[in-house]
Amino acid sequence: MCGIAGIIANNAKNYKEELQKMTDAIAHRGPDSSHSEFYDNAALGHRRLSIIDLSETGKQPMFSVTKKECIVLNGEIYGYMDIKNKYHDYPYRGSSDTEVILAMYQRKQENLIHELPGMFAFAIWDNERQQLFCARDRFGEKPFYYTIGRNNEFIFASEIKAILASGLIQAKVNQEALSYYLQHGYVSSHQSIYENIHTLPPAHQLIWKNGEICVTRYYCLPVKDRVLNLSEAKEEFNYLLKKAVQKQLVADVEVGSFLSGGLDSSSIVALVADFLPQQTTISFGYDHAESELKYAKEIALKYHTNHIEVHEKKKDLATSLLKISPFFDEPFSDISFIPHFEICRNAREKLTVVLSGDAGDELFGGYDFYRVENLLRNHFSYKNIIAKFGLRLYQKFRPVSFLTQKNLEYENILDFHQNFVRNAFNKEERTALGISANYQQSFSFSPNTSSLNDIMRIDLEGYVPGNMMVKSDRMAMANSLEVRTPFLDIDFAEFCIQLPENLKINHKNDKIILREAMGSYWTENIRKRKKQGFGMSVKSWFEEENLIKLSDDLLKDPAQKVFDYIDFKMTQKFLNENHKHWNLLQLALWAYNNQKYL
Repeated sequence: MCGIAGIIANNAKNYKEELQKMTDAIAHRGPDSSHSEFYDNAALGHRRLSIIDLSETGKQPMFSVTKKECIVLNGEIYGYMDIKNKYHDYPYRGSSDTEVILAMYQRKQENLIHELPGMFAFAIWDNERQQLFCARDRFGEKPFYYTIGRNNEFIFASEIKAILASGLIQAKVNQEALSYYLQHGYVSSHQSIYENIHTLPPAHQLIWKNGEICVTRYYCLPVKDRVLNLSEAKEEFNYLLKKAVQKQLVADVEVGSFLSGGLDSSSIVALVADFLPQQTTISFGYDHAESELKYAKEIALKYHTNHIEVHEKKKDLATSLLKISPFFDEPFSDISFIPHFEICRNAREKLTVVLSGDAGDELFGGYDFYRVENLLRNHFSYKNIIAKFGLRLYQKFRPVSFLTQKNLEYENILDFHQNFVRNAFNKEERTALGISANYQQSFSFSPNTSSLNDIMRIDLEGYVPGNMMVKSDRMAMANSLEVRTPFLDIDFAEFCIQLPENLKINHKNDKIILREAMGSYWTENIRKRKKQGFGMSVKSWFEEENLIKLSDDLLKDPAQKVFDYIDFKMTQKFLNENHKHWNLLQLALWAYNNQKYL
């Protein structure tokens, strides 16, 4: 895992100072070493976190054997040894996965992307063609940002802070991204908070040549569900997941696992035990009656792991926010990022690489609201106008259930999902705050408005890269830790995406396929568990004096930078110590942290 940066411009050696500032800004992504290489028209920089091929032959930027190409890579190519065997005619000098991409490029150029697995963001400078080829992995596990500098330089990096550190651009706030953040609590994976700094979306590639930029999608989620019975599905599920875990255990350092005590992480830990005689697991928990620590300990005992428990300690929340929030570069309001930072910080004391159970909910149907949407869909037909009219009339005389109310308010379950479940500030509230822009992320397919599988596909293209992977990457990299996500192995993920809905969720159960396939690996208590988060609430956080003081400093002072973008008076109406208040506080923190660039 690493940090990458580059500047494509005439006389690129003149940009040594700017490139150094860029790589220095992301030193946390790669504390082990820093290197740069220069062609006449390309400057490439890299910060290294050594995991595979710890020798000098694994360092980046890495030249091809002809030196006509040079690559900087952030990420891991799982199963790269099998790929290396297919490209055995290349004269390899080391054992890194990075060199395999160079071998693929020499034979296939840009077409290599179609057979490249793993999590990655990379750039290859082809000196002979005077072309830069960049690509980002299918699920957005690794970030890639780019911009055009004031002298027409093409500038790219793993994080926005590196681009800003170059001093080659004056940032301009993106009103559409601001609107999307207020609505969802994170910035879309198809744009950045700045209108003149762009993100390369997941599953996209970019080619820069002669000053022209061409961005295209190279991969789309499978949209057709397979026909499988439970017995067939269980067998294939187990085979593919074991293979995914095995591939992601490849490293020249110890690989550990996050263990929450939930179904997903317990499954990963159980399968790791099939391949490693001993593993290290790490859990984070709050000391209260509903803490997950006791469940995590059951799995740790069952598989005899070296188990580390991180107990929540009463900390100054305001100090934590001021310390952690700058790592995001953009406003981000997921309430779990503070405990996520803490578990990564503690993991890094023993480990360099950990496996995570992220994305299981989106692949297996694990969220409670998926079950609600399933009930909504089956409650009665959204399209039955007569039924809706009758219910509205009935509602005037008697109260109706939550499900019935939502059927009356929304056109279909997709409408409900996007405008109720995944929603903080609605359009009217955003307009009142002074944000008139609106942004609707596009998807690689046209969703069926009554399909739960399509709603899960939308979450895989929207929520997972925009929220979950941003949190995972930034909090891990803030602590120089690599986090790998076996559930997003391309073969396993595609299989799960295409599973019939009835193998994921029904009116009684969620994650049906996971429970059936992995149940024997768990303890009895875990088999009976329902989904649970980190166990804290925004309301309880706002009971802390230090957090209220920080909020008052940032949100009750009209001179604060955030009020260049939202209305001060209207903001005061939302300071009621709930999620909207938290959302606004994170926006104000972002503006405060980045005011020198705004």
